[in-house]
Amino acid sequence: MFNRWSLKLGLWVALCAPGLTVAATLPGPVVDVAWLKAHLDQVVVLDVRSDPSSWTVAPEFHTDPKSGKKTLAYAGGHIEGALRVDFNKARVDRTVEGKKISKLVPDAAQVQALMRESGLRKGRPIVITSIGEAPFEIEEAARLYWTLKLYGADALAVLDGGNAAWLQAGLPISTAASKPTAGDWEARPLRSDMLAEVADVEQAIKTKVQIVDARPLPQFLGLSFKRPSVMAGGHLPEARNLPTDVRFRAQGVAQHFLTTEEYRGVFAAQSIVVDRPTVTYCNTGHMAAGSWFIQSEILGNQQVRLYDGSMHEWTTLGRPVVGLGS
Repeated sequence: MFNRWSLKLGLWVALCAPGLTVAATLPGPVVDVAWLKAHLDQVVVLDVRSDPSSWTVAPEFHTDPKSGKKTLAYAGGHIEGALRVDFNKARVDRTVEGKKISKLVPDAAQVQALMRESGLRKGRPIVITSIGEAPFEIEEAARLYWTLKLYGADALAVLDGGNAAWLQAGLPISTAASKPTAGDWEARPLRSDMLAEVADVEQAIKTKVQIVDARPLPQFLGLSFKRPSVMAGGHLPEARNLPTDVRFRAQGVAQHFLTTEEYRGVFAAQSIVVDRPTVTYCNTGHMAAGSWFIQSEILGNQQVRLYDGSMHEWTTLGRPVVGLGS
C-alpha cells in the first residue's frame, strides 16, 4: 500500500541512486562558464552554429614570444556532450503577399523535427551556446532561445561568451564527431505575443509603439544596406537605433553581455524606454534576436516582439523606409 515511506523511498531513488542526476535550476536567462561547469551533467547544452564543419576543428592559440603566455585565437571544437544545431536549418522560406521571404521562423512541426534531429530530449533545462567570438554568434544563440521559447520552452539560458569563454577559462573542449540519437522534445502552440508580422508592424507605427532597429548605425541611417536581402536603405518609420557595437563587450575573443545597469544606461542614451511595448527588427531577424533577448529576458520587459521578416520582408514588400536618402 502506498504511504509516506513509499514517497520518501521514491525521492531517495531519484536524488541519490547511482547514475541518476537531478535537473538544475537555471539562475537566469544568462549563465557563465563557472555555473555551466558545475551543472554540466544536469542540463542539455545546445550548440548552435552556421558552420557545422567547425564542430570538429581544434581550437587555435597564439603564444606571445616574450612572455610565453597563450591566448585563444579561434574557438574550434565543442563542449563535451553538447548537441549541435545547424543555424541554417533554424530559419525557412515562405511566401508573403506573393513574394518569397527568407529566413523566417519555422512552424511548430519543423522546429520540433529539427530539435529531435539534433537529439534534444524533454525534461531538462537547456543552455544554448555558440562559438561566441562575434556578436552575430551570440545572437545565433539568442535567436534559437527565442525560437524555442516561442514554441513553449521556458527553462532556457544562453552561455555568456559561448565556447570562446569556455576555452578562455581553461576548460576542456572536444573535436570528436558525433551522431545523436533522436530526441523527443515537443513543440507547443506558438506564443503570438512574442512575434510581430508585417501587419503588426504597420499597426505599431500608427499607434506609436516603440520600434527598435538592431542594425549597425550606417544601415539604420541608410548610408549602406545589406544587399540582396534588403531592397532599400534606411529604417522603419519611428524606429530608434540600438547598434550592434553597444550590445556586447569583448573579453579576449569572447563576446559577453553587459550588466543590467549598463544596458539601462545604453537604452537611455539611445532614447529607448526599457519597459515600454516594443517591436525590434534588423535585416533578417537575426541581430534583432539579440536586442529582443536583452530587453525581454535580461531587462524583464515581457512586452517585446521580434519582427521576424525585418527589413528583408519590409522592403521586399515595398513598405516605406526613412533614411538620409529618402
